[in-house]
Amino acid sequence: MTEPAWEPDLLEEEAPVQDAPPHNADAERAILGAMLLDRSMIEPVAATLAGATDFWVLRHQTIYRTITDLYSASRDPKIDPITVAAALLANGELAKVGGAPFIHQLAHTVPSASSATYYADIVREHAQLRAVLEATRRATQRALTAASSAAEILDAAMADLQAAAAGTAPADVKLSVGERWLDFMLELEAGTDPRALDTPWMDLNEVIELKPGQLVTVGAATGGGKSLFGMNLAAHVALTRGKPALVASMEMGGSELMARLTAAEAGVVLDHLIRRRISDDDWAKIFKAGPRLQHAENFILDDSPNLTLGKIRARMRWMASRGTAPAIVVADYLQLMTPEKAKPNANRANEVAELSRGLKLLAMEFEIPVVALAQFNRGAAGRQPVVTDFKDSSAIEQDSNVILLMHKPTNDDGTPDDERAGEIDVIVAKNRNGASGRIVPLIFQGHYARLRSMGPR
Repeated sequence: MTEPAWEPDLLEEEAPVQDAPPHNADAERAILGAMLLDRSMIEPVAATLAGATDFWVLRHQTIYRTITDLYSASRDPKIDPITVAAALLANGELAKVGGAPFIHQLAHTVPSASSATYYADIVREHAQLRAVLEATRRATQRALTAASSAAEILDAAMADLQAAAAGTAPADVKLSVGERWLDFMLELEAGTDPRALDTPWMDLNEVIELKPGQLVTVGAATGGGKSLFGMNLAAHVALTRGKPALVASMEMGGSELMARLTAAEAGVVLDHLIRRRISDDDWAKIFKAGPRLQHAENFILDDSPNLTLGKIRARMRWMASRGTAPAIVVADYLQLMTPEKAKPNANRANEVAELSRGLKLLAMEFEIPVVALAQFNRGAAGRQPVVTDFKDSSAIEQDSNVILLMHKPTNDDGTPDDERAGEIDVIVAKNRNGASGRIVPLIFQGHYARLRSMGPR
């Protein structure tokens, strides 16, 4: 005797539930039926959905997970009602989903296998609506109980909403060695880490690589070129590599940032732009670089006053909500950042240490490199700097994956080295994934607001 089609008494979870959150059981069944009929539908469906938890009906989650597991376990998988039922039986889950007759019904009653991605869009939409409702429920509960501060409640709510927008599914995160092995082998075969970023300086690329989750700290004395380094790096990622970038500047306003960016990209003397003394030759260069900058919508310069970790995180989530999640974040500079809960007479070293740790957690949360620019204390003047020279903090060395120290060459007596005028050394003081102690000389073109490699570009 065969199982009646779509009878709600087969499993209570599929019966209509009063006040149930948004879902579409028909679309869920149509997806599974299409995958059972046409194996080519599995990949586009999997690319549309965040994971099995997008399905509201629990047995649909189980069947979807079984199909995708079978598909990924073999180079030439056999996906049909018989093989899926057998896999469910082997896992002890066949009876829980309604038995083999239910699996066959899925394949026999799907309206059109070719419309699987359309059904997947419907299911994904409902899953996001459920996530929004859950996020607002949690935020309401936190607010009513006053378990945290308003800032912390808002931050948690934004994190939940961003997870809904991005479609993150914690249950589907690959954690085991077995799950990660194939991806790692593909990376090795490619010869490079596809998630890593390079810098615009080829000599420095021989020593370091900017990887997801890293905190990269770039230190320099006042006027030592750290802002140039940060802007040049962000511009390279956004304009040359075509990936979204965020510069959170606490030192310069938007007009000054734009002047520096234009000077570097167009090759116009920075002072001409700042003082608005632009020659015809300057205009020609600006117009040539104009289209590149005019369409740089994914290059975000945030000069909001009193920037905090929470504000930077909110800006990153705003970018992600637009479909342009940042590939890199540059914070200029660390000691100017405002603590989330600033207290009168607080120990500034402890505050900076908290900010440093917070930037590291941001890098790990968003899985991107975060570049923190930091200033040296006065004791570093006239000599080659070391990692203990950072102003107001000794925690930077511990939190950072990579530390770069910028230093204009000097003689033994601390005077400028005239033979190396126009150069600046980038000292790789810490490099958790490579060699440290290397010194990479760059050409310092302050009048163009840029740094250049010593060799050909």
